[in-house]
Amino acid sequence: MGKDQPVSAKYHNLFIILSALFITNALIAEFIGVKILSLEKILNMKPLNIPFIGDSLLSLNMSVGVIIWPIVFIISDIINEYYGRKGVKKISVIAAILISYSFIIVVFSTQSPPADFWLENNAVDPDGNIFNINFAYNTIFRQGLGIIVGSITAFLVGQLVDAYSFHYLRILTNHKYLWLRATGSTVISQLVDSFLILFIAFYLLGNWSFIEVLSVGLIQYLYKITIAIVLTPLIYWMHYIIDNYLGKEKAQEMIDVATAD
Repeated sequence: MGKDQPVSAKYHNLFIILSALFITNALIAEFIGVKILSLEKILNMKPLNIPFIGDSLLSLNMSVGVIIWPIVFIISDIINEYYGRKGVKKISVIAAILISYSFIIVVFSTQSPPADFWLENNAVDPDGNIFNINFAYNTIFRQGLGIIVGSITAFLVGQLVDAYSFHYLRILTNHKYLWLRATGSTVISQLVDSFLILFIAFYLLGNWSFIEVLSVGLIQYLYKITIAIVLTPLIYWMHYIIDNYLGKEKAQEMIDVATAD
């Protein structure tokens, strides 16, 4: 991104780069999100098993896709800062369309008949146990279909909530306290996103109990908020890089226009 580029080119290039980062992380989160990881195992801890609702226990379990999801919302806030709610809506709709396209391709891939040699070459696992790779493939990706359906819904709702929350917090703070509007909008929007996706993907379209949705959703929500706070310096760093790239006057002009949209 050279400084000799015209301002209009920088304006469009920046949106393309931010959009690419936004969509890439969103799509990756969709495809890896079917696995539920244990933070306790990663941290070499014993399960917390905190009494939750009824006889249920609360442990540090959450979708793998959640790990990178805060990055999506940070980029969303940066897009909102410079391109306003319209910019966030535009990229959110594009991302939802691409996720839907991925959904169609996944359905086709799981329905397509497997080649015999592929089944034979993968007939046993590394320990010598009988292994049906086509069943494993279909099971993982069909679980992903529920994730995708739930995520498209939760994604669009969460993004709209985040965009409007960020916008109104920016007005209330008179363009000050970037950390407050970025974290505040995430706190509000992720309360919707964290539970809605699990409810649709794993309760309505899956085999989870409602208590499992609540327990995993709570851990995911707390994780997202924690990471949003930890990554606050990253928002300021990105703000600094973009201001230098665009030029402070142009950057401020874009922010003013974004605030007024």
